[in-house]
Amino acid sequence: MIKIKVVYIMKKLLIISLVAVLLAGCSGENGELVGVYNKSWKEPVPYGMLYIKRGSFTMGQNDQDANWAMTSQSRTVSVDAFWMDETEITNGEYKQFVEWVKDSIAREKLSEVDETYKIFQDKNGNELEKPYLNYKKKIPWDKPTEDQKMALDSLYYQGEDKIDFAPEFNATILMYKYSWVDYIQAAKKENKFDPLLGRYNRSIAGLGKTKDSADVMVKKDTTIYNEKGEIENITVYRELKHRSDFVSQKRVNIYPDTLCWIRDYTYAYNEPYMKLYFSHPGYGEYPVVGVSWEQAQAFCHWRSYLFNSYQVAHKGVRVQDYRLPTEAEWEYAARGGKDLSLYPWGGNYIRTAKGCFLANFKPQRGNYTDDGYLISAKVASYPPNDFGLYDMAGNVAEWTSSAYHESNYSFVHDLNPSYEYNAKSSDKDVMRRKVIRGGSWKDVGIFLQCGVRTYEYQNENRSFLGFRCVRTYIGE
Repeated sequence: MIKIKVVYIMKKLLIISLVAVLLAGCSGENGELVGVYNKSWKEPVPYGMLYIKRGSFTMGQNDQDANWAMTSQSRTVSVDAFWMDETEITNGEYKQFVEWVKDSIAREKLSEVDETYKIFQDKNGNELEKPYLNYKKKIPWDKPTEDQKMALDSLYYQGEDKIDFAPEFNATILMYKYSWVDYIQAAKKENKFDPLLGRYNRSIAGLGKTKDSADVMVKKDTTIYNEKGEIENITVYRELKHRSDFVSQKRVNIYPDTLCWIRDYTYAYNEPYMKLYFSHPGYGEYPVVGVSWEQAQAFCHWRSYLFNSYQVAHKGVRVQDYRLPTEAEWEYAARGGKDLSLYPWGGNYIRTAKGCFLANFKPQRGNYTDDGYLISAKVASYPPNDFGLYDMAGNVAEWTSSAYHESNYSFVHDLNPSYEYNAKSSDKDVMRRKVIRGGSWKDVGIFLQCGVRTYEYQNENRSFLGFRCVRTYIGE
């Protein structure tokens, strides 16, 4: 017993000594600068994404302009490494977002009759300034109490709005509110924080003088309730005093616009797609459509929150946010390492040597089925490119984060090029154009080329337009 005790004490002293040495090293042994590092950290591999290594390529069309517009030029650019979704975001993946928002609204309603659906204190018993929803408590969808049933019934169409025999969820209330920092405005020289004065100030052009921060107005978007009690996204001006003046916020209805199947086509019977394409499990592995650029942005924000909140809760490290790819990142990924190739598969033709089509598009006039599909197909129905990415041509076109301008290639930088403009509520429609890439099931072959670009307005929902996410890679 004595020997065991002595050994135990020796081990304990050895551990204490090692900890002391480590702490001394962190604080700078012998007064030397040693830095603070975490060499054990590695980039977590995101599920369903592929690593796209950094590189350079010739950005732009490799074939003559179909419209002879001569607005696109080619140039060599470089992009950093990033993760990219292997396929387009599917109906099943987007439904997870919809269900999360639905459950959040349900918990908010239930908290009005049952306080346990909100958390009012932290782990130490201190009152929280702003309570938050308790996501660990289950929602009683099957056996609610009378009060809970009344709260949950408010989520469904009632009265004259109810036309079906079964309860139908009211998709108009699926609002997702999120905030972001407008770094482009914050980076402007006139909005620079002065460390000597300890405040924001603005340089007066040509005079070398400054104005007080109270004279600097920042343009931002915010969400308000108007006099009718309706939600409204408006553009406001704020005096630049704090970092919060660069923070914009938006409230977006995130349910896909299923009516786009009817709206996009005149004199066509597409009601079955309108009713079932997003909601039916048979279409779960098909790419989500009817999602605007603003809804895609909201999805990226939620996906970032979902992953990073889990990381923090499990003592992990935050990673870069999920986002839409820039125009350059999308084209670089589509080429699959084959510079100057017309299509993602590297060849100059849309068929194989045996005559099989390599993408889902519109091969001939009125003949949508020649490639094997009438509308969009399940993701990954065709072979991937050399990066392992599926459907970079055809199936559905894809949103990018880049704003559209006919002369983008003339003024964007050659390092991680992108022209981004966050259109305000007060801006004209021409400022809402966003670049879309890849072509879709309803497009002719030219739109499948890697270098062909077109645009759509950021608030539009189309039956042939979806998206995929990227995440900037950290490290070498």
